[in-house]
Amino acid sequence: MDTYKVKKLNHPINLEIAVPGSKSITNRALFLAALGTGEVHLKGVLFSEDSRCFLSSLESLGFSVEIREEEKEVIVGGCGGVIPKKEAEIHVGSAGTAARFLTAMLALSEGVYTIQASEQMKRRPMRPLFEALEQLGAEFTYLEKKGFLPVRVRGKRGGFKEASLDISRSTQFLSALLMMAPVLGEDFTIHIMSEKKDGSYIRITKKMMEQFGVECTFDGDSYHIKKGQNYQREIYEIEPDVSAACYFYAMAALTGGRTVVKNVHKDSMQGDLRFLEVLEKLGCHVTDTEAGIEVTGTNDGHYPGITVDMNDFSDQTMTLAALAPFADSPTTIRNIGHIRLQESDRLSAIAKELTKMGIQVEEGEDFLVIYPGKPQPSLVSTYEDHRMAMAFSLIGLRSEGIVIDNPLCCKKTFEDYFILLDRIIKDHR
Repeated sequence: MDTYKVKKLNHPINLEIAVPGSKSITNRALFLAALGTGEVHLKGVLFSEDSRCFLSSLESLGFSVEIREEEKEVIVGGCGGVIPKKEAEIHVGSAGTAARFLTAMLALSEGVYTIQASEQMKRRPMRPLFEALEQLGAEFTYLEKKGFLPVRVRGKRGGFKEASLDISRSTQFLSALLMMAPVLGEDFTIHIMSEKKDGSYIRITKKMMEQFGVECTFDGDSYHIKKGQNYQREIYEIEPDVSAACYFYAMAALTGGRTVVKNVHKDSMQGDLRFLEVLEKLGCHVTDTEAGIEVTGTNDGHYPGITVDMNDFSDQTMTLAALAPFADSPTTIRNIGHIRLQESDRLSAIAKELTKMGIQVEEGEDFLVIYPGKPQPSLVSTYEDHRMAMAFSLIGLRSEGIVIDNPLCCKKTFEDYFILLDRIIKDHR
C-alpha cells in the first residue's frame, strides 16, 4: 500500500473498538522482565515494528524470549541484570524506547556491544544519555556521527552512585537510567540538570518499577533508588494503548458521533488520557463505562478552537491539529518544541501539510496556531512518522480528496490502523 485515499463519511460514527497494547508499556515491561529474576509472563503485548525490534534485540543478547503472537503474549526469562552474551550486535530500528533503554543496559554491563539503528533513529537525540553513561564508566565509539547512533559500547558495571542528566530533549533518557539503577548494586541518585524534571512517561516508568517491586523517590530535583531492590513479577497485563485510542475518540468529535474503546479506563497510567480533557473542552461528553471510556461528540459536529499546553501529552499534538481546521475559531497548541526531535520535526510537518491543504498556520519555535478553514484535496507527506499518518487521516473523514502517502509507516506502533479505518468508513457511508 503506497498510498491510502480516505473517504469522507456521510454519517456520524457509532463505534465500539479494541486497540492494541500500549507501546510504551510493552517495551518497559520487556525491559523490566529482562532485568528481573525468573520468568515473567506478559499479556496484552503490542506486536509492532518497535516492539519486534525490542524482542529481537533481547534475543540477540541471549535472553530467553518465548513469543506467542496470536495470543498477544511473551514470556521473558530474566537474568537479574546480567546480559547472557558478553559480545553481540543489536538493531533497534526506529524504536526510541529500544534505543535509549538498551543503550543504558549495554553501557552498564560487562561486555562489548554494537548498536545499529534505522536512518530515522540515527538522527534522533542520544548525546545526553551517552554523556551520563560515560560519567558511569562506559566507553562509546561512534561508528558514523559523534553523539548519535550507531555506536560500539564497552560497558562498565557498578562503582558509581550518581549521575547528572538533561532530559529536555527526551524523557526516555531518564527512564533508561531509572530502570537500570536497581541492578547496579548501590544506592543511586540521578540529578536532573534541565528545567524539565518530570513528565507523564517518567511517571509510567516509576509506576511500572513499583509494579515490578522497586521503589523510586523524587524530591523535585533528583531521583533516588535504594540498593537491595529487585524486579520480580510472574504475570503482567499490559494496558491498551491510549495514544491509539485517541484517534478513534477524535472521530467522535469530528463527526458528532460516539466511540467506545474497549478496556480503556480513567485509571490508566498513560499520560495521553489527558487528551480526553481537550475533547471535553471541545464540547464532547466523556464517560467511563464498564466496557471502556465512551466519547460522544456534539450533535451538530461543531466545536470551538482552544488554547492548550500539550507538553505532557505531546503525541496528541497531531490529533488536535487534524481537528483544528474544522473548529469555529483558532486553535493554539503551546509548549511543544521537543516534538521537533521525534520521528520527524512534527511542528514543521504539521504546518507544511496543513498549509498544502490551504489552512492558515502560524508556526513558532514551540507552538502552533491553526485557523479554521476548508481543507483542500492533498497528498499528505508522512515523513516516515506513524503519528502523522494516523492523525492526518482524520481530516479525510470530513474533507474530500485527502490521500495519505506511505500509510504503512504506522506499523511502528499500530499495524492494522488503516485496515480498521477502512472497515469504519465502509460501515458509515
